[in-house]
Amino acid sequence: MKVEFAPRSVPLERRLQTASVAQWVFTFLGLAQCCTAAFIALFFTRFWLVSALYAAWWLIDREKPSKGGRRIHMLRNCIVWRYMRDYFPITLVKTAELDPRQNYLLGFHPHGVLAAGAFLNFCTEASGFSMLFPGITPHVMMLSMWFRIPFFRDYLMSGGLVPSDKESASYVLQKPGGGNLLAVIVGGAQEALDARPGSFTLLLKNRKGFVRLAIQHGTPLVPAFSFGENDVFDQVKNPKGSWLRCIQHRLQKIMGISLPLFHARGIFQYSFGLIPHRRPICTVVGKPIPVQKKHRPSEEEVDQIHQKYLNELSNLFEKHKAKYNVPEDSHLEFI
Repeated sequence: MKVEFAPRSVPLERRLQTASVAQWVFTFLGLAQCCTAAFIALFFTRFWLVSALYAAWWLIDREKPSKGGRRIHMLRNCIVWRYMRDYFPITLVKTAELDPRQNYLLGFHPHGVLAAGAFLNFCTEASGFSMLFPGITPHVMMLSMWFRIPFFRDYLMSGGLVPSDKESASYVLQKPGGGNLLAVIVGGAQEALDARPGSFTLLLKNRKGFVRLAIQHGTPLVPAFSFGENDVFDQVKNPKGSWLRCIQHRLQKIMGISLPLFHARGIFQYSFGLIPHRRPICTVVGKPIPVQKKHRPSEEEVDQIHQKYLNELSNLFEKHKAKYNVPEDSHLEFI
């Protein structure tokens, strides 16, 4: 008698994928607050020594986020991220080789609501970054305030995240021997307020700090566009000049983070919730733009490289948009 084992059911696979994405969404929405609450609460229990020892360690280790962080390969390779990859799905596409003897500064566009493509492609190995770019170690910049939260800072560093300040960027870009890639989500939190399906508006026209940084270190610039990044969440209408947009901008100035009012689907229904839609995201990494090192570049030199970067990013978008169902009459808009 021949015995055959049934393959894993599709519904179970989908449930695991949905659970992994739900875990990721609620991690970024609530884990920071939970870590802070746990750190304080432990002081009022018999486990107060845990928080006391961590506080001492935190003081000793306070410079680590700005010194490249502390990645944990076991967490980067966790199976949860592969389920998350398959949920959308998310893919990473290489269009040119990156020389492991050099360091690179990669501009990631667009931000989207939660930067799913940037996180999964560069903070985990789910999409096979190390196989696509052998010898390259990725780092992703994130708002510095998140690295001030106990326990949460260690979780961020485990994936290769570093604070978004000049000191952290310079440490990565000037590492001897090369082989490091620093990913900057150039549009930042403000761009997230325009993240909605079908939008190709990038907050980039006057964002030149990353270009100046690349020139000061002689680091090649690499444009990357994540098709579908804006399609996974819907957002409450907040046109410029509206009362909602004004409140969001004011809160951003106070808190340092934007608060887009987004929604998509639920865990058990498809009408409303905070779980992203199942829509494909494909991050296409372009070819490096050579940059000549100069300690104090002039405004004209920065503008020249910045314009070249805009052109290369536009060319990358135009060349690949048809593959990802972007209408032919759609083009990038820089504001």
